[in-house]
Parts: sequence; structure tokens; C-alpha cells
Amino acid sequence: MTRSVFRFLSRQPDPVEIASASYILRLPKTSDYRQWFQLRSESRAFLEPWEPTWRADEMTESAFRTRVIRNEQEFSSGQAVPLFLLSRAENELLGGLTIGYIRRGVAQCCMIGYWMGERHAGKGHMEQALRLALPYIFSSLQLHRVEAACIPENQRSIRLLEKVGFQREGYLREYLKINGHWRDHLMFSLLSQESAPARNLSI
Repeated sequence: MTRSVFRFLSRQPDPVEIASASYILRLPKTSDYRQWFQLRSESRAFLEPWEPTWRADEMTESAFRTRVIRNEQEFSSGQAVPLFLLSRAENELLGGLTIGYIRRGVAQCCMIGYWMGERHAGKGHMEQALRLALPYIFSSLQLHRVEAACIPENQRSIRLLEKVGFQREGYLREYLKINGHWRDHLMFSLLSQESAPARNLSI
């Protein structure tokens, strides 16, 4: 195990909060349930075309608690960093961003996924969240490569990825089962040397 990997694993129990003047990215808490339930419920029709099929108990408080526990376990083991995006002034939940499938060894890469509440979409919030998360991925997690897979019809997500510097790499046939159907995806990536450092943020 290299020294950098040891440092990464040894600090996993510590809470993560990545903040700028306007936004906070942090791990979900059980106390977030009411905000999460309200935002996801009202955004269901907006989100379902781009997500795995919602389970029958998807929106229950017990399922949310289980999700938070699993998030903490994945974070502690160094597998993923699941984050909620909140506005700093109002402490309002806007959406979520997950740094997942973290691979060490010769790969040193991860996959990102994100969602945004419908009433907050199209306002630049997720662009700012990515600009906060990328320095954390490349500097704090010391990864080399970030990947993102996007359904070809999701033009909004494609424009977002390209705006923050991701490059389109290829076409993956029936890559993920989304909303009950195996869907083709476009693969995007960003390398550490291609990412501009963020300013005025704290970790």
C-alpha cells in the first residue's frame, strides 16, 4: 500500500465538507430526510428517465436511513464519496453528487454521477458543484481520472460535462439499466492535468 493510499484510507472516518461562498457539498445525514423526500418526490417525473427504477419503498424514511448507513460504509471503506449539494445561505438541499467506483492501484480513477431537483435545474448549481468536487477528487483523493456516463438523449447533462472540461471518449452499448431498460451511454472523462484548480473553497 502506498503512502498516499494509506493517508486516504486513514482519514475516511472524518466528515467531508467541501464549501465555497455559495455552496456546500457534504455527506448525507439522517436529518436530511424531510428535505430529501420533498425534493425527490416533487422531481420524480423529471428524474426517473435518467435513473435506475425507483423501488416500491424508495421514499420511505427507513430506506433513507439505510441509504445513509450504506453511504457511510462506502465512504469509510474508500469505495465512494456520496455527497449532498446545499445552498450555503439557506442550507437548502439542491441535489446530489456521488464520487463512486473509486479504483486505486494502476487505475487511480472514479466515476461520478449526479442529480438535481427539478426546481433548481438549469441555474448553474451542478456546474458549480462539479467545479467544487473536481479539486477534491484530484488533490485530496489523489486520483488521476474521472469518468462520467451519460444517456445520449440527455443533452443537458452532456452540455454540463463538456462545459467543465470533460471529453467524449466512446459509445457504450446497453451500458446501464435505467428506468427499467438497458440504455446506451456516452463515456466522458477528465484527467487531473486537464482540470483547472478551484478558488475560494474550503475542505
